[in-house]
Amino acid sequence: MSHIVTIKTQVRDVTAIQAACERLKLPASFHGTFDVYKVRATGWGIQLKNWQFPVVCDLAAGELFYDNFEGRWGDPKCLDEFLQRYAVEKTLLEARRQGYAAMEQPLENGSIRVVIQTN
Repeated sequence: MSHIVTIKTQVRDVTAIQAACERLKLPASFHGTFDVYKVRATGWGIQLKNWQFPVVCDLAAGELFYDNFEGRWGDPKCLDEFLQRYAVEKTLLEARRQGYAAMEQPLENGSIRVVIQTN
């Protein structure tokens, strides 16, 4: 039996962040204080492709801090791609931690199906 699940992604797991960065061939994320336009933010920094400023992950809040100036300083699709990859990596990590077999299947429309075998 299959189930369709919608996930609201909160970024709280550094292992999944690192895995997402690796899979997307982004520089490794690291903890620090980053300049995001005229503001400084502390957390796990991610440098997305062709983004002028990093995206900073506040793991305690599960939130992202960034400024892409409505797409002028970075394509929002890159952030969407990171969030999708993070959600997949987090799902795979959690399934495997609980002893389940898990795999992903890329779909033609750009979505990713995650299959978790529970038996």
